[in-house]
Amino acid sequence: MEQTILSSSEFQISLLLFVALAGYLIAYRINQSAVVGIIFAGILVGPSVFGLVTYTDFVSSLAHLGAVVLLFTIGLEFELKEIINVKYFFIALVGVILPWIGGYFLALLFHFNFQTAVFIGTALTATSIAITANVLNEMGRLQTPAAKAIIGAAVIDDVLALLALSLSEQLTVGTLSLPVILVMAARAIGFLVVGSLIGKLVLAKVMVKLDRTQIAKKYPESLFIFAIMVSFLYAMGADLVGLSAIVGSFLAGVSFSSVKLNKGLIFKEGAEHLRIIFASIFFVSLGVLLDFHAITWNLLYFVLALTVVAGITKIIGCGLPAKLAGMSVKDSLIVGVGMMPRGEVAMIVALIGLNQNLVAQGIYAALILMSLLTTIIPPLIFRNLLFSVKKPVAASPA
Repeated sequence: MEQTILSSSEFQISLLLFVALAGYLIAYRINQSAVVGIIFAGILVGPSVFGLVTYTDFVSSLAHLGAVVLLFTIGLEFELKEIINVKYFFIALVGVILPWIGGYFLALLFHFNFQTAVFIGTALTATSIAITANVLNEMGRLQTPAAKAIIGAAVIDDVLALLALSLSEQLTVGTLSLPVILVMAARAIGFLVVGSLIGKLVLAKVMVKLDRTQIAKKYPESLFIFAIMVSFLYAMGADLVGLSAIVGSFLAGVSFSSVKLNKGLIFKEGAEHLRIIFASIFFVSLGVLLDFHAITWNLLYFVLALTVVAGITKIIGCGLPAKLAGMSVKDSLIVGVGMMPRGEVAMIVALIGLNQNLVAQGIYAALILMSLLTTIIPPLIFRNLLFSVKKPVAASPA
């Protein structure tokens, strides 16, 4: 009976939310990013330590829902013109090619076969926009030039990673088709362009008109409900064309970023409160996903090497183009570090490889651990090095 209660969906989600929100408070208390505190909370209750929660389909669904809500609220902080820039494409392109090459040759160095090496390289191309965006948001750095470069490049990165995944799948089965890749690219780009135009020219105006109606006057929360409806509509659209759903919700948020509402405060506060709850589920699930028992000593060396390559190739692959585009050394380093997290995107690539028998269970576990390490490291670097604030030295008494 007790075991049945512990494994029920209600108990598991209640426990996840409890430890995730506690992770927020603990991280704030020790002046660290909430992402780090929440992920470690997930590791504690997950199979690695206490085994109270497992990564079920239910937990996975809630985690993806959390990521969608998180990126919608992040999108509300950006204007479309701020993230459309040719130099961001350059940053994203090099930041995809270099990690793919690094991951591929590292896998060959560890004597993995061609198929495995291709998928390992592909897993390293991805960037999780959710992690870095949340860290920059809680630190009040979303409006910096480096942050805008990260967000813009990460959106483009998602399209390029999608193409890299398609290319890798075709390479491993020997059916490489240029028309298929071109069609996929056209669908993804078409969604971003059409979605942006509809969002800014149609849906934003609908929101303003709704704000002036008697419905909004009587039920001010209707504005928030409409906006969240649109975010999930865009998430579905992105998923249908093969992009990550979070790119769609981010685009929805950007669409409403500049609307002037009489009841805008209620709208923004509602989004922020929703973000805290659902984002915490997303981050805590990353910790639950990890199972240290699946990592052998022999595989640990590969995990460490893979994490180093994953970090260096993104820092150089994104930081160097940022510097060549005219950014300062510090901002270029921030861009490189900010593009490091692989998060849920690399995990999805790893799962595809596992389901298609292209990578073994051990390699899958290694990719999951690499994803978590590259997720945890950037917030620590941001908080303690790149954005550290020196305390003023008290003047000595005369």
